[in-house]
Parts: sequence; structure tokens; C-alpha cells
Amino acid sequence: MSYIDVIVFGVLISSKCSLQGAVFPPWFKFGAASAAYQVEGGWNASDKGESIWDHLLHTRSDITAESANGDVACDSYHLWKRDIEMCEELGLDMYRLSISWPRLLPSGFPNHISEYGKNYYSNLIDGLLEKGIQPVVTLYHFDLPQSLQDLGGWANPLIADWFADYARVVFTLYGDRVKIWLTLNEPFGICDVGYNLQHAPYLNDTEVGRYLCNKNTMLAHAKAWRVYQEEFKPRYNGKVSLSTLFIWYEPLTPDDKELTELTIEHWEGRYAHPIFSKQGGWPPKIQQFLDDAAKKEGYHQPRLPPFTAEEIELVRGTYDFYGLNHYTTRKVRKARPDEVIGSWPFYGSKELGIVLENDRSWPVGAVDWFAMYPEGLWKQLHWLKNTYGVNEILITENGYVNVDDDLEDWKRMKYIRDNLEQIQYAIEDGVNVTGYIHWTLMDNFEWLAGYKVNFGLYAVNFTDPERKRVPRESARYYAKVTRGRSYDYLHVGLNYD
Repeated sequence: MSYIDVIVFGVLISSKCSLQGAVFPPWFKFGAASAAYQVEGGWNASDKGESIWDHLLHTRSDITAESANGDVACDSYHLWKRDIEMCEELGLDMYRLSISWPRLLPSGFPNHISEYGKNYYSNLIDGLLEKGIQPVVTLYHFDLPQSLQDLGGWANPLIADWFADYARVVFTLYGDRVKIWLTLNEPFGICDVGYNLQHAPYLNDTEVGRYLCNKNTMLAHAKAWRVYQEEFKPRYNGKVSLSTLFIWYEPLTPDDKELTELTIEHWEGRYAHPIFSKQGGWPPKIQQFLDDAAKKEGYHQPRLPPFTAEEIELVRGTYDFYGLNHYTTRKVRKARPDEVIGSWPFYGSKELGIVLENDRSWPVGAVDWFAMYPEGLWKQLHWLKNTYGVNEILITENGYVNVDDDLEDWKRMKYIRDNLEQIQYAIEDGVNVTGYIHWTLMDNFEWLAGYKVNFGLYAVNFTDPERKRVPRESARYYAKVTRGRSYDYLHVGLNYD
């Protein structure tokens, strides 16, 4: 890789220059993503069971912006053909979707498989394949059957077996057509956010429940991966992993280096080290830190439930690639005495005694934690290769959050361009990044933010009964990217101002 001097707005800067230009290799795939509860609607269509989001927002409508919910959302349960058309318009190689567990298994268990749910996903998968678009299917994207939550949800150790049973049903139904699978989307979001009054099931249990959940998600993923490996891989030869939300962290000062390493272990390591490391089990530094904290607080059991030797071997190595959800970078510093620390993961952690903030040189997006620092993705990709030795990384989410409905979303376009540039640099450095999936195909229900923020390449009119979808400029730009296999369709001088 070479470096060139370029003039941007009259300022001479040094910039990395791709040896191959801006063209991606022919094997690199472009995609977009969605998630069942966020787009499908049809919350009680036919025999669908109740999910934890259905239950939460029908009993606590006050916790979302404008009391919004996903009862209708984008109405993709009825408008799935239009969704496929949009994927075709964008020239996608892949479309990442998720299965709604309670739509397919209304009771949460395989005693009854919904014909309606089965046919809905079968039609969607077939429709994508007819257009030459590869479905990337997530088994679980935050919408647990409420029936299982009533039994303890992700804090119940039996859920690993319940999830494996569910996975077997999905693999049986669609394994002949789906070749890329994700078991869980962001287990950090399932546990650390869901047990911290920020996500369904909206529990306030950060000292015990979230760590039980942490271990059980690792076991659930591993058991589902092994179901595929033993029962379906010989027939279908697909790939299975999970997607991990990993914000890149850097020390604010040299004195914050050790705290940053601990932060990475806490954020990413608890949900990746058991699977991707050669040793398996919990990351040692954060395990010791949390165990010491538990003792000081009077707990007789470790905060991170220990893995048995058998469990370490069960979980270790259960991946075919690393699925990375990346959005931004944060600086880490030690909190000052008596400083008010914002909520984890974007502002800080009282548990670790850290504050998270932006570098002053980074442009900030529509929300204050969302800084644009594409070089952080390049560093992160190298870190993953060097730390775990993974032989393939798939970007399973990357996107720009906005708070208005402007169709001329230039900042989103620049965000996509700059991140793709860093991905290409990483590929040229020898990091095997095989694809990029943009979050998201269209505006959707964005959890507690409701419909007040958007990530979509397509705008959706949520007051229109037809839920009309309209392409933004970013959709037109991304269509050029996917067809030309190049990000270089924007002027060099475009910035975030």
C-alpha cells in the first residue's frame, strides 16, 4: 500500500492509496440487512406467538419514542415482494434477514410448527434466490418467545437446549437453500442491554442476570453450531457463526491503555473469547476483575458463571467466520473522582470506572456518540485477525444513523464510502474480509427510539397504510457500488459538515 499527498479544501494531507484502485475483488459480496421484529409487522397474524417485544410494548408503551411499537412496522409480512424488488434495485449479492422464533414456533417449542410462518420465510428465501440474491439468515434477532421468557428466558440454562431445538427446525426447513447462517445477533444486546432497562425483556439485573445470560448465549450458540455441523453440514456445506457488536476502543492517553484493553475484553471478549480464542473460556483479565468486584460486594459466587472443562470445549471453535457489526469508535479514559458516568456502552461504565468519549478531531453524526472514524474499522479488522487468527470476517452490519427524513443523505453516503475504503485497505493487508452488509435496507422500528431515527437506504412512510418505500440518494450510490464493485463514486472533498 502506498501513500499519496492530496489537497482537500486547501489542506495538504497524506492518505493511504489502494494499489488496486477502488475496485473490490470479484469474490467480495455486498448486501443489506433487516430484522424480523423491526420490519415484519403482522405481530398477531395467523397463529404467531407473542414475542418479548410484543409483550413489553403492549404493557409499557411509555418507554419508546412516541409510544411506538412494531405491530405493523414496515409491514414486510405482507410486502415482502417489494423488499425483494428493493434488493434487486440495489444490485445486492446478499440480503440478511432474521427468523422470528415465535412466528415459526408459536409456543417456543417444536411441538407445533406454524404453516403460515414456515411458508412466509420459504417464500422470502425462494424469492431472493430467484433474483440471484443469497439469503443470510439470523436465527435470533432479539425477539424471544414470551412463553420462554416466562420460564426465565436467557437466564435459564435450559434455553441452550431450547435454542438448539429451534435451530434444528430452521436448518431442516431451509438448510437446502441457505448457506450462510448467524445464530445470534449481538448477544451483548441480548444480555447487557436487555438486562439494563434498554431493551426487551427490559429487566434491571446487571449484577447477576446479565452474566447468566452471557454464559447461556455462548452455550446456545455453540449447541446450534454443533447441530448444523453434525446433522446438516455434510449435506449442505453451509457456514455458521454469530454476529457480534464490537465498537472499537482506543485509549485517550497512554495511561489509559490497560483500561482500554479491559474495556475491549468486557465489550467484545465476553461474547467472543469463549468461541474464537484458542484457549476458550472467559477472557482472563475481565473475569478476574469481575470476580474481585463480586467478592467486594458480598457475593459468594463469581460474577461470570464458570465454564466447566466440558463447556469450554463445547463452545471453543464453534465458528466458520467472524460476523462483525461495527458502527463507531470511542476513546477510553479513567473516570475522575465523583464524576457522573453515563450509561454503558456509549458513554461509560461505573463498573469499570471509565468514561467513553469522542476524539475532538472526529466529526460527530446525528447522535452524540456516533463519531465518524473509519480508520477504527481498519484497526479493528487487524485486531481480530491478530488476536483470534480468524480466517474470514464478514461485516454483518455497518450503517449511519440519522434523525431526519431527508432523501439527500450525503453523510450516509460518505460514511459508506469511507468504511468501504478501510475494508479494502484491510483486504490488501491480508485480512480476509469477504463481504459488507449495510444496516439497513430501509427505515424500520429502531427499538426504544421507535421511528425517530433511521438507518435506511430506503425511506419508509410510516403514516401511509401502504408503507411506501422511497430510495434515498444513498440507495442510488450503493447501487453504483454493488454493480461497479467500487466505492469511488463520490467527490474527494465531500465531508460531514
